[in-house]
Amino acid sequence: MTMPGNPLTDPHWATEVTEQITKLVGSVRDKTAVNAVKLVRAIVFAMLGLLLAFTAVILLVIIATRGLQSLLDIWFAWDKAVWMSYFGVGGILTFAGLFLLSRRQRA
Repeated sequence: MTMPGNPLTDPHWATEVTEQITKLVGSVRDKTAVNAVKLVRAIVFAMLGLLLAFTAVILLVIIATRGLQSLLDIWFAWDKAVWMSYFGVGGILTFAGLFLLSRRQRA
């Protein structure tokens, strides 16, 4: 950045100072506001993705339970098919949880 000349003798003094200030403000904005906007967008999209994934998992468990109930209803009475589907889906989720628990990193 160069020092501006004497404003009384330099006719381009105001233009040069304005350009230098504009460059400085633009540089500061690029280093702060642009990165802040990118960070906030990443946080918002991550939260939205987690919310959608959580909703999808819940819906898949509900669909699996109802589907298993309908499938078991072919061979068993409805009340028996219901508790068998709860037992089956619960068992699958329990074993999945135990598997994930065994894979965790110990501190």
